[in-house]
Amino acid sequence: MPAKLLTGKEVAQKMDQDIQKEVQELKAKGVNPALKIMVVGDAADSLAYANSAKKMAEKNGIACDIEQLPGTTSQDDFVNILKQRNADKNIHGIIVMRPFPKQISEDVVKYILSPQKDVDCFNPVNAGKIMAGDMTGFPPATPQAVMEILRFYQVPMSGKEAVVIGRSMVVGKPMSMLLLGENATVTVCHSRTKDLPAVCRRADILVAAIGKAKMITPDYIKQGATVMDVGINVEGDKLFGDVDTEPAKETAGAITPVPGGVGTVTTRVLLKHVVKAAKLQNP
Repeated sequence: MPAKLLTGKEVAQKMDQDIQKEVQELKAKGVNPALKIMVVGDAADSLAYANSAKKMAEKNGIACDIEQLPGTTSQDDFVNILKQRNADKNIHGIIVMRPFPKQISEDVVKYILSPQKDVDCFNPVNAGKIMAGDMTGFPPATPQAVMEILRFYQVPMSGKEAVVIGRSMVVGKPMSMLLLGENATVTVCHSRTKDLPAVCRRADILVAAIGKAKMITPDYIKQGATVMDVGINVEGDKLFGDVDTEPAKETAGAITPVPGGVGTVTTRVLLKHVVKAAKLQNP
């Protein structure tokens, strides 16, 4: 029997309802949740992402402003502007689009962004909070989106074996900590893992976050496992995940599609974080 498709659309719709309800409650108290997206330069993909997020935010009642700065902006100027946005009580969440132009260092900027407004987990303080199990932080949107999907479809996690392929600070490491928080037994794999398919076949929950199109074939998947495909790989004009979905469906019990899976939920996670930030800043 082919795997159940864990599509993101239904999860996103439920999250939209929850976000809109919380936004209305905040507005009734005189708090208007607001997101600032900062873009340095005119990279088409950054602007496309920012505009998409703005549209989604406004649909959910969250004010969103895209602040586009010249690509020639110096690091000192950018830091000063960011400090002003940190101090602005009318801004609750800030996203700084990356990569930056070469004159601006990520390693400098990430420590300047206020952890209380860092809704996309750029400041290491928020990464540290995930490791400590501190729920006042903001996990990165992608691993949090995976968790939203697992919870929505009531996939059991406690006591289950989870394997995460990838150890980046954007997905792999925080993903492992979020799964640990649900009492899963977690293994993190990477490019030096020996006999990767054999390790993956132990997983009740397999999270693929490696950035290689269709790398995960049925021989990586335990019969009946839940497969979460985080990969976004563009080939020609098509989008592929890290999992070879069609053959994998015959082995997996449930699987997220690409497109239409995890990516559908990530922007909602950011908006959920803006609402959370607004609440924390206005107790």
